[in-house]
Amino acid sequence: MPSCEAEEPQLLLATSNQGKVADFRLLFENSGIDIISPADVGVWVDVEETGTTFEENALLKARAFCELSGRPTLADDSGLAVAALDGRPGVYSARYAGPQCDDHANNLKVIEELSGVPDRRAAFICVLALVMPDGTEVITDGRCEGLIIDEERGNEGFGYDVIFYREDLGRTFGESSPAEKNARSHRAAAVRAMLEEIRERGLLKSTDR
Repeated sequence: MPSCEAEEPQLLLATSNQGKVADFRLLFENSGIDIISPADVGVWVDVEETGTTFEENALLKARAFCELSGRPTLADDSGLAVAALDGRPGVYSARYAGPQCDDHANNLKVIEELSGVPDRRAAFICVLALVMPDGTEVITDGRCEGLIIDEERGNEGFGYDVIFYREDLGRTFGESSPAEKNARSHRAAAVRAMLEEIRERGLLKSTDR
């Protein structure tokens, strides 16, 4: 007898960054949507991020992975925008200290550029692009305000989390639990907006198995 159990719809996340995969799985928890990675389905494409905005880069990645996999695909482009650095690192956040550099090198470059600068305001920005196999595209975004400190603190998160200080927490995202970060983060805000769009448009449906 066939089962009437509904299978959660799957959403392919266009990234190889396991920190992001973990973040998104937490953010989509209890949403009725299963986040899967390219490794889960054996697909990969190296997308050159040639866009000049977060939205352009998110769409480039989502379109490429959707075309390759034939699956509904979600991509994000996120970064740190520092007021005193005229919005840098911006779209170059992941490679700010150079193409082969790591998070630590990127953090040190931001700290060095802000040496002696009193204005420490910064924001994390996230743009999400959802691309469906039928060509439907949805864009949402989120923003999280904070301050840049002059040293790395904490072992949680990834990227610039260890130098991004939240006054309401009294510590950096790197010193905060995933739950504390996700309650405030740019990515959480963008995901909440995306889930609302998905539900209102009926874009992802459970399937019977």
